[in-house]
This record gives sequence, C-alpha cells and structure tokens, in this order.
Amino acid sequence: MRRLASLIGVVALAGCGAEVATTAATTAAMKKQEVDAAQQTKAMAQKKIDAAAQAIQQRAEQQSNAGK
Repeated sequence: MRRLASLIGVVALAGCGAEVATTAATTAAMKKQEVDAAQQTKAMAQKKIDAAAQAIQQRAEQQSNAGK
C-alpha cells in the first residue's frame, strides 16, 4: 500500500515537472519570436533612417552645386 502511494506521488510529481518544462519551453519560444520581431522592426527602422539621411545628403549636394 505504501509503495502504491509512493508510486502515485512520484508519477504526480513527474507530471508536474513535465508541465513546468513544457510551459518554460513555450515561454522561451514566444520570447524568441518577440526578439525576432523586434530585430526585424529595428532593421526596417534603420533602413528608413539610412534612406532619409541619404536623401538629406543628396539635397544638400544639389543645393551646394546649384550655388556654384
């Protein structure tokens, strides 16, 4: 009887451990997706910043050439 109770306890605890591990893995996967999305957003913003800086530089060069 004690062995059966111990076995049930061990199985129950093992099930809890598996649930915790699954939850942790799911959370880690979600965080990775968030990081990937943030990196993509950062890359797009950097491209827009670079394009705007290049446009400003081109306008400045055109104005400089027009004044000569």
